[in-house]
Amino acid sequence: GETKLMIERMLHWHNQVHGLRYAALRYFNACGALPGRGEAHQPETHLIPRLMQVALGQQAAFSIHGTDYATPDGTCIRDYIHIADLAAAHLMALQALGTQPALTYNLGSGHGYSVRQLLERARAITGRTIPTVEAPRRAGDAARLVAQPDKIGRELGWHAQHSDLDGILTTAWDWHRSHPHGYPAA
Repeated sequence: GETKLMIERMLHWHNQVHGLRYAALRYFNACGALPGRGEAHQPETHLIPRLMQVALGQQAAFSIHGTDYATPDGTCIRDYIHIADLAAAHLMALQALGTQPALTYNLGSGHGYSVRQLLERARAITGRTIPTVEAPRRAGDAARLVAQPDKIGRELGWHAQHSDLDGILTTAWDWHRSHPHGYPAA
């Protein structure tokens, strides 16, 4: 977070001093997939792909990091934004830079889901059990991080269109089933 804030400050300064136009787009949790397009990391650290790996039997259990947060079910709450919505926001921001010198927007759905809510929906969508283990909190994790995307809605007319939880999980599941080991090596 600190590095991103410093970069935004540098962009603002360059805008004021040199007239550099910029759009600072603050992503929340980018996720989901497009038909035939996804992403794979080794090792995987992102929550939804880790759920999919357990559903596919590639991992034995899904680790829930922290079950004692001050949230309704004790797990972290996050805002998840589908990559199709992020792409649309990028295009709208680029168009707006033609008339506006500087833009800063939060990109999220404005809705938060707990780890346990994601787990239950992933079980329903995949039809798999998805075993879990409880693990300690990760250092620095906040109990709740949910976007306030109202500004981009007011100024550019952008609203998340593809970021309902079931849609995100369904597109992720489709991609992981069709690419269980990611993309083939080149």
